[in-house]
Amino acid sequence: MKKIYMDYAATTPVDERVLEAMLPYFSGQFGNPSSIHLYGQEAEAALEDAREIIAQQMGVHSSEIVFTGCGTESDNLALRGVALARKSKTRADRILISPVEHHAVSHTAEQLADHFGFRLEYLKVDSYGIVDPDDLRRKIDRDVAIVSVIYGNNEIGSINPVEELGQICRANEIPFHTDAVQAAAHLSMKGLGNWCDLASFGAHKFYGPKGVGALFIRKGTSILPIQTGGGQEFGLRAGTQNVPYIVGMAKAFELAQMELQNMQPFLMQLRDKIIVSVQEFIKGAYLTGHPVDRLSNHASFVFEGVDGNQLLIHLDAAGFACSSGSACKTGDPKPSHVLLAMGISSQLALGSLRVTVGKYTTPDEVENFVNSLPVVIQNFRKLNEGIGKR
Repeated sequence: MKKIYMDYAATTPVDERVLEAMLPYFSGQFGNPSSIHLYGQEAEAALEDAREIIAQQMGVHSSEIVFTGCGTESDNLALRGVALARKSKTRADRILISPVEHHAVSHTAEQLADHFGFRLEYLKVDSYGIVDPDDLRRKIDRDVAIVSVIYGNNEIGSINPVEELGQICRANEIPFHTDAVQAAAHLSMKGLGNWCDLASFGAHKFYGPKGVGALFIRKGTSILPIQTGGGQEFGLRAGTQNVPYIVGMAKAFELAQMELQNMQPFLMQLRDKIIVSVQEFIKGAYLTGHPVDRLSNHASFVFEGVDGNQLLIHLDAAGFACSSGSACKTGDPKPSHVLLAMGISSQLALGSLRVTVGKYTTPDEVENFVNSLPVVIQNFRKLNEGIGKR
């Protein structure tokens, strides 16, 4: 049976053009960018070229791009580094985040509150998981160390009004961070520095390699290093840089941003086919996230009378790879914190499904999926009814 991959929000295959760009730096040009000799100079040149490529796509200066090991590390550096620097410098001790953040942000904020004396507060979200800018206006003050709001939500696909939120923070001189890990593959990052102080990225979400990320840090932002040692990455991320992966990330980022205009309509057509079909042919199915302001490849649902993790097993057996939310939550029997924050009941939240398409998805694969899903769910419900009658 041919397997059909529909979990592009979890990770993406490496684009062949990205792999081709990376290969020389595993062998012939293998130098350490911190070395003075020719091998090191070649590696350093590749590193700085990669930094410049990403900066150009964002319209920022290359010195504002710091390479990390992944999007999660970027989130950690942003929150922990800025919060600690601000507390030391200004005594600001409040952290404002949304209740629908990725755990890379929420768990970091919780640790800062539990062990470093910060006060953690949550911004209000509506039934689509979108932050209310007026709530930020009410809560922001000089004692806020940092505000962090996810750009495009990894579980439900909703897009937050991050530019407006960032401008509110800019007017109050409070650092604003956004987790743009999911958004970078589907939204333009050009001009991000006009309203954002820090933004996190992970290469494997936009057809780059796993194990490399980046953090945009606007010039003048106070931040402490989280990983200390040598002076790499402007003293903010010690350790020898992973040159081939960084080269790959830069190529992937460039391709993703340059190909947005052609890719978005294609992905939206596939996404909307899934959303319309599920709502039309499956009883007790509800779309989660905003119906319009959502990532171009992202469809997510909750189903009555369905266990999401068990549904994934049935779908996998039928040849479809999907998710019950973020990849980090798969296998966790607890309802998603994102869905609960949106007001969805615990029981219904357990029946979640995330379907995310990508540039290698075909219309035939989507057609196959939307024809198969109602059958899989119907059989699953019948099986549960039979078990319940025993």
